[in-house]
Amino acid sequence: MRLLWLLCTVLLWSPARGAEVIRLDVDSVVHPVTVEMLGDALKMVEERKASLLLIRLDTPGGLMEASREMVEMILASPVPVVAYVSPGSARAASAGFFLLMAADVAAMAPGTRTGAASPVMMGQEVDPVMRRKIESDAGAWMRSLTTQRGRNAELAQETVTEARSFTHDEAMKANLIDLVAQDEAELLKLLDGREVKRFDGKVVKLDLGESPAVTAYAPSLRQKILKSISSPSVAFALLLLGALGLYVEFSSPGLIAPGVLGAILALLGLTGLSVMPISWLGVSLIILALALFVLEAKFASYGILATGGAISMVLGAMLLIDGPPELRIGLAPAIALVLPFAAITLFLVTLVVRAHRNVSVTGTTGMIGKTGVARTPLTPNGKVFVHGELWDATCTAEAAEGARVRVVSIEGLRLFVEPLP
Repeated sequence: MRLLWLLCTVLLWSPARGAEVIRLDVDSVVHPVTVEMLGDALKMVEERKASLLLIRLDTPGGLMEASREMVEMILASPVPVVAYVSPGSARAASAGFFLLMAADVAAMAPGTRTGAASPVMMGQEVDPVMRRKIESDAGAWMRSLTTQRGRNAELAQETVTEARSFTHDEAMKANLIDLVAQDEAELLKLLDGREVKRFDGKVVKLDLGESPAVTAYAPSLRQKILKSISSPSVAFALLLLGALGLYVEFSSPGLIAPGVLGAILALLGLTGLSVMPISWLGVSLIILALALFVLEAKFASYGILATGGAISMVLGAMLLIDGPPELRIGLAPAIALVLPFAAITLFLVTLVVRAHRNVSVTGTTGMIGKTGVARTPLTPNGKVFVHGELWDATCTAEAAEGARVRVVSIEGLRLFVEPLP
């Protein structure tokens, strides 16, 4: 009886355990890997029966199609979703603003910014009518999100049509966001007991308790690798290094190490680029650049072909990704990657071409063109001394002993020579 009383006392006086919150960090560009991570985080919410999904945003934007998929997943989430732009100086621009507006609760930390959600077309000229259609469609999508959430739809649409951006204070005063919180702990306190209207109209009251347990979603090893190499500059650099390794292996078979390392790097680079929208114009320019490097090594153009190849590859790198600015390879990274690659490639190709052009100096074929001295009269057969060796020879014309001769062909151990003037 006394034990039962003690157990009841402990249960009554022990602090209640708070609800569990799953946190997902979106701290890079929005692309298919980010979509996969959000899907896994939502599965984690269901498995652990968490009360809330917290998405911490610090992104320059990303692919529109990827952001559409993420918005659909947020709207269909079984639990409320909170988007929090954090830490200070973070941003939720372009696609990140769509994610912020799609969340059940939009929050920002002091010093953060958001907006600039205009769709950007890359690698092609868009006429004004088509651009208006694209912006109108994105603006209508933004209005549908913000109107249903009870936010300022007119200002939200201006982030699409006029690329407007807002600080945390401006966004709060304009009714674009719901909360401003200094840090994650303060945000969870403000959320506890708050009534949230879901996208389908249902009202849910958040009961997080005094000390909710925050569990961060840990990306898988595959996702970490894909996330690290899905930067266009990194993927392009890996592809160039892989191409160099493979070329060294093909030009010098048997080294093995350059071939293995090159194949791994090339595959990683291709994997990183595979999650991006690729422009065939950029690919064509890169192929043209490689062809120009090879031609420069074969023909004396005094650097014209090599310069054209370098320019072609820089332009190809900049146009390789058909996406928004945050996904493109900039001019400075393109030059930093292309110039060393061009120099190394040109050097290696030149060595190979020269090696093929050089006359063989070993074996019987190396005797062709060599000069020697007749040690006996050649009438037309006799003996000649060539390359430090005494050979049987047949001369195309009679030659006296001591005459200089040149090897024109060879059959077995007999040289065929011609007399020199």
